[in-house]
Amino acid sequence: MLYPEERQQAMAAMVADRGRIAVAALSEEFGVTTETVRRDLAVLERAGMLRRVHGGAVPAGALTLVEPGLSERHRSRSEQKRAIAAAALQLLPGADGSIALDGGTTTAALAEILPADRRLLAVTSSVPIASRLSLTPAITLHVLGGRVRGVTQCAVGETTVRSLAELRFDVAFLGANGIAPGHGFTTPDDAEAAVKRAMVRAGQRTVVLADSSKLGREHLVRYAAIEEVDVLVTDDGADPEMVAELEKAGVEVVLA
Repeated sequence: MLYPEERQQAMAAMVADRGRIAVAALSEEFGVTTETVRRDLAVLERAGMLRRVHGGAVPAGALTLVEPGLSERHRSRSEQKRAIAAAALQLLPGADGSIALDGGTTTAALAEILPADRRLLAVTSSVPIASRLSLTPAITLHVLGGRVRGVTQCAVGETTVRSLAELRFDVAFLGANGIAPGHGFTTPDDAEAAVKRAMVRAGQRTVVLADSSKLGREHLVRYAAIEEVDVLVTDDGADPEMVAELEKAGVEVVLA
């Protein structure tokens, strides 16, 4: 039987190692009630060792304003992103359908493998994705204007949001920096969030492409509530408890 201080230290180590862990899992691991776990997590949060989120805890640095650049993100979890993009092909509309592609490395992976022989109208705010799609003869490309953020190379601002208000497309494919059942889909920047939010409103169907490391993380700005997203495509490393929570909330989860 561990003393409370020993148990709390062990909990903090588990959260740091796994990235996110649920209250129920900690309760089972340490043989204590969920109420005891929540008290322990509160102690650890006050000590700055972790942050509590809906149903569990994440490392102290998981809620962050730091946003990695595109080159760094391209190197991260590239195999999972390719698998997610391949699975997302099944969610494309038929010939002559329309899609929107949010900026990001996972949506860019989808852009790389769009069928060369399927006529689609594609709308994007991403300069790199627009450059890639301009080489695909079957794609009719609509590039959103606005101020381009260097860190993401995406158009943002009032012009971009206003353009999206005039559009309607079959499927919006978006990325996410954080996904939490109790909060929703988040990103660090409010200008990026405004564009994402406008894409969600303009899409008949909203699909989020995000690797499993994004699950359980929360960033500064929410761009969509859980019920506003129809499908999440992620990799098979996703926490089963998190997947179950999302499905219970009405999100279809596809594991690549």
